[in-house]
Amino acid sequence: MKFIHLTDTHVVGNGLEIYGAKPVRRLALAVDSINRDHVDAEIVIITGDLTHWGEGDAYTSFLSEVKRLKMPFALMVGNHDDRAALSEAIPSLPRDENGFVQQVINTSVGPFILTDTKVTTGHQGAYCTDRLAWLDRQFESIEDPALLFMHHPPFDVGIASMDKIKMQDGDALLSVLDRHRKKVRQIFFGHLHRMVAGNWHGFPISIMRGLNHQVRLDLTSDATIIRGDLAQPAYGVVLVDDDSVISHMHAYLECTPQFDLHNLVVGDDREFALSMRHEDWEDFG
Repeated sequence: MKFIHLTDTHVVGNGLEIYGAKPVRRLALAVDSINRDHVDAEIVIITGDLTHWGEGDAYTSFLSEVKRLKMPFALMVGNHDDRAALSEAIPSLPRDENGFVQQVINTSVGPFILTDTKVTTGHQGAYCTDRLAWLDRQFESIEDPALLFMHHPPFDVGIASMDKIKMQDGDALLSVLDRHRKKVRQIFFGHLHRMVAGNWHGFPISIMRGLNHQVRLDLTSDATIIRGDLAQPAYGVVLVDDDSVISHMHAYLECTPQFDLHNLVVGDDREFALSMRHEDWEDFG
């Protein structure tokens, strides 16, 4: 089974630019790429920060693009989103009994659990007692192991400014997950605007790049400022079977030269490799 992990689109209304880039255009090109190259994907999961300021016209612009996807999609909220504005744009948006944007989706490889880590004010995340109770019940009710999706990671990644605005109640979340350890296959996050993989207390984790702007790898600065750049946008192409969960980062606007590295039938390609040149392209230095 294949699914797409898309995150942090940060769309603004009226086609405006932010940080010198065009978020709705980048989203449109991502949709084109997914429809062209991954039409066999079962679903697209968008893990929050759909818009940058949560305005109604931004959600209108966002939806005009994602509705072009040729497969189902599911939406989550991030710290930049507004639940009320999103619900107005999508009245059928799934919510739990407390109004949080949370749901369980049954897929061909088991349940996908989509959570809501947004707080009322601020960019940090939280997962309150009501949400923890909801998550506990979902794990109790499922038989097959699930993939879990959250916007905010509950752990430090070494970038002080982002660690400051992580999910603030990771210990409480961990206590729930520990009770259901055998039912958690992998956890997917947004928020960080970087590709990061590893594990947290033994749980495999995957974080994907955003679409409009990224966060620089800055492991030395303090937490007063988030340092960004306009590195290539990307989405995740995730392959799941009974034995594995494999996440590929696809930089869908990459424009460097493409070529066949090696002919496995012919064998030695020394002359071919040494003679290769790429028109209108020059290597660093």
